[in-house]
Amino acid sequence: MWGRAAAGAVPGFFLAAGLVGLVCWCLPGPWQASLVGGLAAFFPLWVGVFCATFLFRTAVAAWSWLSLAAAAALGILWLLQWQQWVL
Repeated sequence: MWGRAAAGAVPGFFLAAGLVGLVCWCLPGPWQASLVGGLAAFFPLWVGVFCATFLFRTAVAAWSWLSLAAAAALGILWLLQWQQWVL
């Protein structure tokens, strides 16, 4: 149980941050305009990801899937910035 909770806290945090970042950067207009909405949406999304970690059978599966998803979300953000599609 503690392993799954830790998976929700650590890679779940980065997954929520990556998803909110993707939404904020991909909306039309400057990303600063969506900053307050993104900050307001971040905590409920993180809590949702945290709660979803208890659906995994093992802590290893939770850590693996959430780490992979967080790396993908942050990698997409990095790729978008590197391609200068977002500023």
